[in-house]
Amino acid sequence: MATDTIVVTEAKIHPDAVALLAGYRLVYTGAKFTQDELVALCERAQPVAILARYGRIDRRVLSASQRLKVVGRHGVGMDAIDQQAARELGIAAVAAIGSNSQAVAEHALGLMLACARRIPWLDRRMHDGHWDKAGYMGLELSGATLGIVGCGSIGARVMRFALAIGMNVRVCDPYIEPSTLPPGVVLCALEELLPLCDVLSLHCPLDDTTRGLLDARRLGLLKKNAIVINTARAGLIDEAAIQARLRAGHLQLGMDCFAVEPMAEDSPWLGTPNAVLTPHIGGTTDGGLRGMAVGAAENILRHLGRPETREAGAAG
Repeated sequence: MATDTIVVTEAKIHPDAVALLAGYRLVYTGAKFTQDELVALCERAQPVAILARYGRIDRRVLSASQRLKVVGRHGVGMDAIDQQAARELGIAAVAAIGSNSQAVAEHALGLMLACARRIPWLDRRMHDGHWDKAGYMGLELSGATLGIVGCGSIGARVMRFALAIGMNVRVCDPYIEPSTLPPGVVLCALEELLPLCDVLSLHCPLDDTTRGLLDARRLGLLKKNAIVINTARAGLIDEAAIQARLRAGHLQLGMDCFAVEPMAEDSPWLGTPNAVLTPHIGGTTDGGLRGMAVGAAENILRHLGRPETREAGAAG
């Protein structure tokens, strides 16, 4: 009997995930590929599963293999997968929930600290021979108010970090009960939350209810010099609107995800002041990459009904 195939939309994945999938033939796209190339690969290989890190898993891709049963997301964001098409075709689409939560939460905290103390700007100035001690003023986070939009696995970790350094925390999340929050943490509606924030950190999924969440009007509700952190999804923020406020000196930003990735040579983000930008690497740590790959592999095995493969190939 021929070995079933799993298409992996990446050049390689963590060895522990490869070990879990030892009973299958893994076919890799490489890190860069076109949509047509992905469709053609699925038509040729007829995979039973796709382990999806890069690229869009749209209806064409989902329809290309008559044997496809499951798409396991290498991560937690599902906006690159056509979930409606998957449901209509009877294909499971599953995120590796919680797999990179610690890594992303740490990155959000790092961006918060970098903005509050203007660390990237000071570093550039020091390398250029300047000594900007006179006139410098940082924001002390202890006693400052952090607003968290979306208090799931990542947001809850950011909340704990913030409480540990003495921040006041307010949360906006329609899916949690106030009684589940730690003492002193207050649940707020978004419009109530925004004017209170010294720092606002986004940790919600991108869907029809959150797309454009921070538009020009809501950005205008934030305090002057408030820090906005986005390690979630680019579509949550109106990029042109926040760029205008950054250039006017009204806000600071720590941003890890963008509407156009990778950044184009003529990107309006280039040279944007008051912004600390990173190339969508919030989950890219040794632990984060392993968690996402293993989580995706486990989800695939669960839906393929081949637990014996997992047991035989599991790594310690």
